[in-house]
Amino acid sequence: MRGSKGKAEYENLTDEEILNIRIKDLNVQIADSPLEPLINRLYDELGQAGISFRPPRYLADEWLCPDKLPIIGIPFYLAHPRLKHIEKKMMFEVEGGTEKSCMKLLRHECGHAFNYAYELYKKTRWRKLFGTFSTTYSISSYFSRRYSKRYVVHLQGNYAQSHPDEDFAETFAVCITPNSQWQQKYNKWPAIKKLQYVDGLIKRTGSTAPVKTFRGTAPWSAHRMTSTLGAYYQRRQKLLGDEFRGYYDEGLKRLFIARPVDAELCASKFIRGHRKLFVNHIAKWTGSRKYEIYHLLNRLARRCEVLDLWARPGDEVAISTFVTAIVSNALKKP
Repeated sequence: MRGSKGKAEYENLTDEEILNIRIKDLNVQIADSPLEPLINRLYDELGQAGISFRPPRYLADEWLCPDKLPIIGIPFYLAHPRLKHIEKKMMFEVEGGTEKSCMKLLRHECGHAFNYAYELYKKTRWRKLFGTFSTTYSISSYFSRRYSKRYVVHLQGNYAQSHPDEDFAETFAVCITPNSQWQQKYNKWPAIKKLQYVDGLIKRTGSTAPVKTFRGTAPWSAHRMTSTLGAYYQRRQKLLGDEFRGYYDEGLKRLFIARPVDAELCASKFIRGHRKLFVNHIAKWTGSRKYEIYHLLNRLARRCEVLDLWARPGDEVAISTFVTAIVSNALKKP
């Protein structure tokens, strides 16, 4: 960290002491962190695919690729084991906390960056295959094609189906994943046309210079966050506080069922499996911060575990409506 404490002393601090440090003063860096070899692995995969573009990356408050900016934001807590520990302690799980999940997310966000760097979304063929980039995110249209083979499967929750931009990012991720064998796996799927198109794009544009490069200040950079780590988590935890336990139990019981009869999986796993989609869509609808919605979904999932509730196929829209109502009533816009 910056200031009088050196790295060794920082690592020996208690969780409570670390929570009192401003995020910008944690002095976490990608260099020499657990993230560095994973990012290098991503760059190696790009090279093996014939792509010379190397998207800039930085530490942010969450996973993101800012709209039309060819740069990847990675959660700052992934840059240090102690911060991952605190994230797990405070939020119960760590998105991208394993090498496998982190690489999947890096490939996905790289797909966005590649799209933006070469402004591929403007191409006629891109729009014909994936749709219009300006299309509004729609949970109802996404879930109506839940089992469609017109989309690849990479992240949980059939994320490719949520929006044309996500569809492209997921297709790109599958294309560059080593040993994905997408030619065989998707051979009889309509999605093969998208994969072949992206593969062709990579071969035609991969060695060329990007049309658009990143300039300026990276949005939501952890190195500019002046709040303490404790305040950061307080903002995420204050959503429902002590009132949460049992507060929405009746609503959850109406949404889900008590016994796994014809249910696909337990409700907690169901919520977590679709969490990224819920977060993105509800944030757009309500204007609330993603991390607040993310935390709410985690709390709802934990209550579902306590109540032993199970989800049924087709429950997604009802859950989305339920959570949107909570967010609209309980959260203030930033």
